[in-house]
Amino acid sequence: MNEQTSPAFSIEALRAGDRAEFARLVDAFSAPIYRLGLKILGNPQDAEDVLQNTFINALTHFAGFEGRSSISTWLYRIASNEALMLLRRKKTTVNFDDFEAGADEDTPQPEVFVDWSDLPEDQLLSGESSTALNDAVKRLPEPLRLVFVLRDVEGISIRDTAEILNLTETNVKTRLLRARMALRESLSAYYAERIARKENHD
Repeated sequence: MNEQTSPAFSIEALRAGDRAEFARLVDAFSAPIYRLGLKILGNPQDAEDVLQNTFINALTHFAGFEGRSSISTWLYRIASNEALMLLRRKKTTVNFDDFEAGADEDTPQPEVFVDWSDLPEDQLLSGESSTALNDAVKRLPEPLRLVFVLRDVEGISIRDTAEILNLTETNVKTRLLRARMALRESLSAYYAERIARKENHD
């Protein structure tokens, strides 16, 4: 959910514990936060945990919310932190140093490129293609996956993604480039097969 589509909320009412206003907030952001958790963690139960913990955390800390960022940015920051903490508990091999600002100097170049432009949109959006894309996203390193999901799946701006993840905009752009390139390489073999199949039927 981006800033243009997110509804306005009363910060004063939320700070005062207004249940109706909090219910509006939950209704507005439950779907995108659940989707974020699912894309990052790949497990519905883990996504439910991220969703629940995000709103519990928000409810607990509204009194300290100063409004320096938007409500949506604040909630996404909480949700991202919850997802990363869950990853840390579940995967002790995750290198969280990769989330530091200095981890983006080297951008690997993909070895294989396939031109997807001649595939009809219905093929690109088909259930089979969507599953292949989702699987490829799950294989991204966690730092790249989080940036890709926030920016390209949720449509959050570069500036807000940087604020959510406490990164510079340059770091976000670099990680997004690396994620897109990695996905393109990962999916090249799949789409090459689809293109070959299409040509054989023509």
